[in-house]
Amino acid sequence: MGTGCCSSQSQVTMKGNPVTLVGNKVKVGDQAPDATLVANNLSEVKLSSFLGKKVIISAVPSLDTPICDKQTRHFNQAAAGLGKDVVILTISMDLPFAQKRWCAAAGIDQVQTLSDHREAAFGQAFGVLIKEFRLLARSIFIVNKEGKISYIQIVPEIASEPDYQTALDAVKKL
Repeated sequence: MGTGCCSSQSQVTMKGNPVTLVGNKVKVGDQAPDATLVANNLSEVKLSSFLGKKVIISAVPSLDTPICDKQTRHFNQAAAGLGKDVVILTISMDLPFAQKRWCAAAGIDQVQTLSDHREAAFGQAFGVLIKEFRLLARSIFIVNKEGKISYIQIVPEIASEPDYQTALDAVKKL
């Protein structure tokens, strides 16, 4: 886990304007922090429940925006080539009802959406909570079967897409 809670002016921007990410700063090699999120059926899901699987965590500001939509669809399509031991999670501050509606409309069936709306537990635990908007910064974390973070990508401009291929290559190397 990181070295305690911090607030820092990051090098992340939203449409060119700097934003502040708050929470614990995690790094590659750290044990992935646990966080309790909300599934589409309103049940609680702990990140630790995925121990023993390779996990791609795709954090997005809101599924109802074009880049977040595209990012989630991209991982949904990529899932077929990753194997049964890979779980893909898309985490946002969207309400579970909105996530469920979006998944049904988009035909998403390989990615599990989880909501961080209650406590921003994920955003704070992974240091990607945008202070100014209470949204998650666009980011990708890959957690290995032992629960350690093996890859981190925090997208510098929130309105830009992540580097999908580098993230997918990282999970394939596990």
